[in-house]
Amino acid sequence: MTRSNVPAAPAPAPLGPDSLTWRYFGDWRGMLQGLWAGSMQNMHPGLGAGVEQHSRFFEERWERLLRSLYPIGGVVFDGERAHHTAEEVRDYHRTIKGVDARGRRYHALDPDTFYWAHATFFMGTILTAENFMGGLTEAQKRQLFTEHVQWYRLYGMSMRPVPATWEDFQVYWDHMCRDVLEDNKATRDVLDLTGLERPPFLPWLPEPVWRLARIPVAKGFVWLTVGMYDPPVRDLLGYRWSPLDAWLHRRTGQLVNAAFHLVPPRRRKHPRARGGLDRVGGRSPADAPLVHTPARNLPPVGRRDDPIHYAPPVS
Repeated sequence: MTRSNVPAAPAPAPLGPDSLTWRYFGDWRGMLQGLWAGSMQNMHPGLGAGVEQHSRFFEERWERLLRSLYPIGGVVFDGERAHHTAEEVRDYHRTIKGVDARGRRYHALDPDTFYWAHATFFMGTILTAENFMGGLTEAQKRQLFTEHVQWYRLYGMSMRPVPATWEDFQVYWDHMCRDVLEDNKATRDVLDLTGLERPPFLPWLPEPVWRLARIPVAKGFVWLTVGMYDPPVRDLLGYRWSPLDAWLHRRTGQLVNAAFHLVPPRRRKHPRARGGLDRVGGRSPADAPLVHTPARNLPPVGRRDDPIHYAPPVS
């Protein structure tokens, strides 16, 4: 057997501090589109079926959300280790497959399904910047599109579903919103915050106080989410959106942006993103350990060995 003389393809380059993605992704304001991202992902038929049949997200909603931010953010901010982080994230999905209620086979690593999740990360970055960070120019959107392709290459997945240009992506996104997404149980479950548990980072908050606070919190997050939906998605889910809603939504975003200008720039970032900034800025060594989720966000003890879970050895 002869060995091929064709050189191996170079490893995909990770994004760095010169990218716009580093500026806008990993900001705590991104939490305000978290419900949007979760519902948009779950409306994809294959992704929604996987969540419905395999996920226990709704038993530990806060913990799952908060710990997931670490590896997802790491694919952007882990520097030379980002490729390894991306492969870990990809491999959490290997066993998530089956047949949905309509007899359609699905697999979380189907290229179209996996790319849809990534597309929501990209569009979530756009929406966060547009709604809560002062807005973007068209040139910045194009740059973020180019960077999201570079980011996606790190997963080692097929690039077949990835649109070639920003214009092609807009056509893709509109097609998904109009023709592919479905109103399903997984989506409705994500949007139902009536039983939302007290956040694990507020253990001092009395439970009776949280039960009262949960009502406006739940309604407010759903309202923010509806305002970020494309009109076809809003129509699909049966939501109405008035000119007054749109005006209030813009003003809310402006208020959030103004408030965050009072927060030191470093503190606006999620810990995994902050760790990346610290390494490139010399605040910590270049080979400093990656920042992982605190123990309070880990899966229940009996499920930490499940290969679908990110469960680092933290104390």
